[in-house]
Amino acid sequence: MSAAQTQKESSEAGWGCLEALGLSQKELVLAEALQMEYDALSRLKQDKGGAGTSQTGSLAPSNTRSTVPGLSSEHPRPTASQPIPAPVGGSLLRGLSGSDSSLNQPGGSQSPHSIPGRVAPPYGGYIKESLYILDSPGTKFRDGSTSSLGPGTGSGILPKALPTLPNDIPPAIPPRNPIPPLPGSENPFLPPRGSIVFRDVNLFTPEVDQPKVTSGELNYDNINDSLSRLNETRQGPRGRRTNGDQSGRPVARSKTLPPQVPPRTYMPVPKSNKNQRRVSADPVSQRSRMNGFGYELFQVSEERDEEVAGFCHMLDVLRSAYPHSDHSKNAGFVWSPSVGHEELHQGLGVSVKVTVISEHFREPLTFTCDGSSTVDLLIYQTLCYAQDDLDHMDVDDYLLKVCGHDEFLNNSQTLAGLEFVQQCMKFDWDVQLFLTKRSAINTELARTKEDDETVSTMNHSILLQERPIKQTVTREALTLLLDTFHNEAETFLLSEAEMQLHVERLVQSVKALCSSLASVETPDVTAALSQLPACPCRLQPKVLKDTSVLCIRENREKVVEKLTATILDLVELYCSTFNANFHTMPQNHCCTAPVQEAGLVTNVLSFNVYAAHRIPITWAASYEGFFLSCSLTHGGAELCAPQHTSKQSVSKYLFHLVFWDQRVCFPVQINQLPRESQLTVTLYATSLPPPGGNEEKGKQRRSMEALGWVTMPLFNFRHVLTCGRKLLGLWPSTPGRSGNARTSSSNFSQPDSVILQVDFPTSSFEVRFSTPPPADFCPQYDFSRLDTISQIQLQDVLHKKAAFWLTAEDRRLLWEKKAFCQAESAALPLVLASAPCWQWACLPDIYALLRQWACLGHLDALGLLHASFPDQEVRRTAVQWMDSISDPELLDFLPQLVQALKYECYLDSSLVRFLLRRAIGDVRIAHYLFWLLKDNLQDSQFSARYQHLLAALLCCVGRALRDEFDRQCWLVSILAKVAHKVRDAAPSGRQCVLRDGLEEMKQFFSVNRSCRLPLNPALLVTGINIQSCSFFNSNAVPLKLSFQNLDSLGDNVQVIFKSGDDLRQDMLTLQMIRIMNKIWIQEGLDMRMVLFKCFSTGRGRGMVEMIPHADTLRKIQVEHGVTGSFKDRPLADWLQKHNPTDEQYDKAVENFIYSCAGCCVATYILGICDRHNDNIMLKSSGHMFHIDFGKILGHAQMFGNIKRDRAPFVFTSDMAYVINGGDKPSSRFHDFVDLCCEAYNLIRKHTHLFLNLLGLMLSCGIPELSDLEDLKYVYDALRPHESEADATMYFTRLIESSLGSVATKLNFFIHNLAQMKFASTEDRPTLSFAPRLHTVKSDGLIRNLYICRHVRTTSKGYAFVVKVERDGQQEVMLIQRTFEEFHELHSKLRLIFPSSKLPSFPSRFVIGRSRGEAMADRRKDELNGYVWHLIHAAPEVAQCDLVYTFFHPLPRDERPGTTTSKPAEISWSPASGKELGEVKLSISYKNDKLFIMVMHIRGLQPLQDGTDPDPYVKLYLLPDPQKTSKRKTKAARRTCNPTYNEMLVYERIPRGDLDQRVIHLRVLGDGAFWENTLLGETFIPLKRLVPGQHWVDWHQLGGAGSDSSH
Repeated sequence: MSAAQTQKESSEAGWGCLEALGLSQKELVLAEALQMEYDALSRLKQDKGGAGTSQTGSLAPSNTRSTVPGLSSEHPRPTASQPIPAPVGGSLLRGLSGSDSSLNQPGGSQSPHSIPGRVAPPYGGYIKESLYILDSPGTKFRDGSTSSLGPGTGSGILPKALPTLPNDIPPAIPPRNPIPPLPGSENPFLPPRGSIVFRDVNLFTPEVDQPKVTSGELNYDNINDSLSRLNETRQGPRGRRTNGDQSGRPVARSKTLPPQVPPRTYMPVPKSNKNQRRVSADPVSQRSRMNGFGYELFQVSEERDEEVAGFCHMLDVLRSAYPHSDHSKNAGFVWSPSVGHEELHQGLGVSVKVTVISEHFREPLTFTCDGSSTVDLLIYQTLCYAQDDLDHMDVDDYLLKVCGHDEFLNNSQTLAGLEFVQQCMKFDWDVQLFLTKRSAINTELARTKEDDETVSTMNHSILLQERPIKQTVTREALTLLLDTFHNEAETFLLSEAEMQLHVERLVQSVKALCSSLASVETPDVTAALSQLPACPCRLQPKVLKDTSVLCIRENREKVVEKLTATILDLVELYCSTFNANFHTMPQNHCCTAPVQEAGLVTNVLSFNVYAAHRIPITWAASYEGFFLSCSLTHGGAELCAPQHTSKQSVSKYLFHLVFWDQRVCFPVQINQLPRESQLTVTLYATSLPPPGGNEEKGKQRRSMEALGWVTMPLFNFRHVLTCGRKLLGLWPSTPGRSGNARTSSSNFSQPDSVILQVDFPTSSFEVRFSTPPPADFCPQYDFSRLDTISQIQLQDVLHKKAAFWLTAEDRRLLWEKKAFCQAESAALPLVLASAPCWQWACLPDIYALLRQWACLGHLDALGLLHASFPDQEVRRTAVQWMDSISDPELLDFLPQLVQALKYECYLDSSLVRFLLRRAIGDVRIAHYLFWLLKDNLQDSQFSARYQHLLAALLCCVGRALRDEFDRQCWLVSILAKVAHKVRDAAPSGRQCVLRDGLEEMKQFFSVNRSCRLPLNPALLVTGINIQSCSFFNSNAVPLKLSFQNLDSLGDNVQVIFKSGDDLRQDMLTLQMIRIMNKIWIQEGLDMRMVLFKCFSTGRGRGMVEMIPHADTLRKIQVEHGVTGSFKDRPLADWLQKHNPTDEQYDKAVENFIYSCAGCCVATYILGICDRHNDNIMLKSSGHMFHIDFGKILGHAQMFGNIKRDRAPFVFTSDMAYVINGGDKPSSRFHDFVDLCCEAYNLIRKHTHLFLNLLGLMLSCGIPELSDLEDLKYVYDALRPHESEADATMYFTRLIESSLGSVATKLNFFIHNLAQMKFASTEDRPTLSFAPRLHTVKSDGLIRNLYICRHVRTTSKGYAFVVKVERDGQQEVMLIQRTFEEFHELHSKLRLIFPSSKLPSFPSRFVIGRSRGEAMADRRKDELNGYVWHLIHAAPEVAQCDLVYTFFHPLPRDERPGTTTSKPAEISWSPASGKELGEVKLSISYKNDKLFIMVMHIRGLQPLQDGTDPDPYVKLYLLPDPQKTSKRKTKAARRTCNPTYNEMLVYERIPRGDLDQRVIHLRVLGDGAFWENTLLGETFIPLKRLVPGQHWVDWHQLGGAGSDSSH
């Protein structure tokens, strides 16, 4: 084989190696062009050089390098195309690059000492982690190439006694300062006996940590064994090999490969099981070649970051407190959630019917238990029936499981304390439980001993999440560029002619290096390049004018020496900034620097801004006047005025950059900086006018624009002041996002982010911020000791409930009077928010106040986790106060706590540890925490933090739960793909696309036996019923899925999967409603709210629980035609249809009243808009609830410039019809109004809770909740500054406004029209008054129909009695149907059959009275003809389901003599029997004022003409001879049961006069042109009134007559 062929094959293999390194095609083409140019130059030099050069080149093969302890030599290596002679002065370049033979020969050397490459782990090994938790399952990981350290490769020969090194370096342990080994110690890596100090898990202090590996030659097994012993705080002798120094893994300098621009993307390969243990970040050996300007790129772990390594160490200690053997924290299954103690009263004293099923007995056992009975008592009673011998039975050996759910009841829990039991009681469901032995339970989710023994690391677990590609250059690619620079530098040193060409190529190699290192050109690189003459790729800023200087070799050597040093500094800066997995030299462990307390340093804070690198080329043409605005903040508040740099334009050095090199000095001393101070730098520029535009007008329109920003903490996680050179990646500015938190990390996730270079002062000591102890004394005084004016002022400020709206004067007052506020624990967040400063000298007083303050409840403590409270001690105290929260209650606030992680200054925090502890102990918390963390990975600013936190969670929960999460992610990815296909398909073919797409689900369940749904970890499914799956006809086309339940005793699991909708807003809204419901229940008010689960599984997708036996209001209303939304009866008729008996209907109406009131209050407070009749649903049990919360906090849907939601909330006349039992107001409406007002006032008491919860979500990225204005909406809706009476009056007016709004019904009607295009042909029409469908098979063939007579109905109409004769039935059935119901039957038949097949229907329109008896007689005859032709029509018409459903008897047909198509009015709160009615008043006395609220009147008599009066109330306070005490309300219209809720006030009433005062109350009918009619009156003595209390009671009305006074 010829040398040319060999070279060609080697070159092709070299390109393949480059592709394996991830170089793009463009970069390969550029590199090939450079290689061809380089080869041409070599051939030219060969032609000029003659035979002498060839002779010299012939000696090159003998120039090998050997590595022997104490001896090192190296000669320049020739290139493949042309050997280069070794000059005398060549020592300057010796060791410029290390060597890795894998880069020289693509196949790797066959040396016996070759190091094996990475091998895929065996199936089932610890490293097996599926990729389905990543969003893109197709992501491939590049495998590392093999390497060899054999002879002749340029990397030295390993001593034979040493074993081969593994190819992947184990991950790092926390950075630790070295502990010098004692003389004679067997192992210098282990501290002497007795020096072990147990670590405090709450503080990571490097000073007391175990030492790093600093010297010696150990194989990895010995190192890892030693480190494992250190981590386990054990001691023991360990053998040590001393075979001599071993070189770290040097990187090869390529001989033949062309220079390349390396890729910026790098995905780490999976680590093997052996190397999951964390080791030092340093290479194994400290020895390296440092001859001349030599260097080596040492490979280190990804955990080189000290903060991450310290975080891993914290995880080790945290996990050690929860061993797998502790079954109380490692159950391995899901516990059924319980309710809080405040909610227990709802189920106490109530009988619960429980059915227990078990394999131990044949028939199910049914018990009637009291709600206070415990689960273990129920188990014992069950065993008494099932077992004969109970002596050897232990109740604790058994557990009860919820049928249909994979969750178990805690034996110590009461039945009433279980959320599942309370849910069954609410909806009258049967409580079905399954008894099983504890030993038979599948504990597959439990942690194992192997999990406990695995050391915490971010590497293996981080593969289970959506991890952005790491933006760092690979070690191998950077080595190629360094080799190119080496070769070009050698050529430059040896060049005697064509200096310009060699300078150009040298500068190009430096530019390629800088380009791969984030396109950063440091001032040292600029200065070094300025010693070279100008070249096409670098014309400014400073170049060498006199090129003759470089004719002297020594000068060229100085240039190369300086350039090499600056490049190595840049590489090290890059490695430390981007946390690369290599660095240029081992880190020398010097002695710990002396520490100086930050509180004692009086120097002002200053730093130097050099330049902004990686400026987009488009900016140069679009902007001018670039400058930086630098500000110091603490908790979002500025510490001083921002400092600005000068304005500069874009310059072109090697790259485009903005150059300042300016000192920024703040007028703030370091001892005045709070520990959590942050520096925010914002890049501004002035936009240039468009080309060709008027320059004068352009100047007027030009404005300052923020282009990017970056925030960094001034003190790191060890509380040490930052120093040295920093590279900061700018985040792009997004206007209008003021509510979002800003990350304190740089933007290195985007490959084109602008990078700012900042130089902080360095010193020989560390400036550390130590936490001072609390002060010894903190004053505390009683609030009553304040003067009256101060009390009023302070109360007004405290009523603001949140710090968002505190003015400067409010803050001054709060801080000045803080000693008087300590009795009100909830005021602590307001007081701390008013602290004037948080510098070191002020902290003792603040901490003393914090220590002395009354312990906050866990709900109030949420207020201290906002971004405005960054202080570590405050946040630690808040978490400590929250530690008492129960696991089920923690789930209610988990989304807010996950968001609060953004406001933590550092990765490790008390809140992180609190959440991880709870997740370790409860599978349900771990499940929801996983999905919440995973969802937040989409937040680009905080993705790095959530990556580490998710990795920590996956590390803590064990392998089994990680596999379960992987299955769930796989399931979600399949569903998302199917949903996308269905949405993109044509409407007619969507069902086929859905069924075809779900076939992949069958494959999923064939691989996985079961899977838990993200919606609820207790929903364990084993398959999917494809035939039962469908979709909804809405814009997002949600999927309606039916999963097969693993539990045969449970029904199929019905869920909705949405793709294309952001469900985080729905999650938040439902969470707020759930918390409102808990508040109501705790106060003894059950609003019968329907709560369903909704969970986001990623941006734009998620799952929603389906509520059975429920229909939308639109579907109910359109049963009465497209104009059904304007009618009053549809809801009442629908409830009557599904609740045929009086008892069932009464219960359904009661459920409707409560749930409707709860929905009105909740939707108003949260500002839920876009309320059409497809977003409101009604269960057949009467429970009403809302769905689809796309518009909240007052962001109404707009129709042009008109708000579609004009009413305060949805409360329409058809809802009032159900409540009143008819079209006239009844006493039940009073109860509805009272429920609304009471529920509203109960939520108002917890205003601060909802402001805290919503405030913590400001940074979550929900469009409707992005700034304080959105939060202000809730504050205004709750009106915390008003009294309960004022709030009651306010909400009553809202009810009246909503009920009188025509816009709501019009909105419903428009939506009905819009939805007609989505009507499915598969939806068969049904009759509004028939509860279920009937067929000819179920009822028997109708032989004859005849309308025999008509009867009068209660609604002053007529019903027609139809005689129905059927085959096989002797008795004739009589049914009653109205003319309107006959018309509905005909209308529905016309939707199915053409008119030609149907008989003609009598006209609905008549002249004269339509309700007269003559009209009824005529219609009877017409209907007889209609039904005769109908029954004799074609069989498909005569025997269709609609006809047989119509003529099937209803419950009302069984009550002779009565018929009604609407429910009769049921007296829910009857009057006491008096004819003139009653009035309800609320009377109170305070501060010499008498407050009388007129609430309701019930039972008034109609007027003499039979019409309802327009009543109003007039009051006199007797004795009142002059009649000056007259007060009166507004008049209600046409009602005998009016509601007022109006406050009438009498001032200057001495307390002593109350006993002699009497209220004279008169109810009058308002007449327009005649005298007002007295409808009733009463006298109420005030002797019973107790000052300070509310007297609420009904008072009987009496008397009669007329009254002309006004």
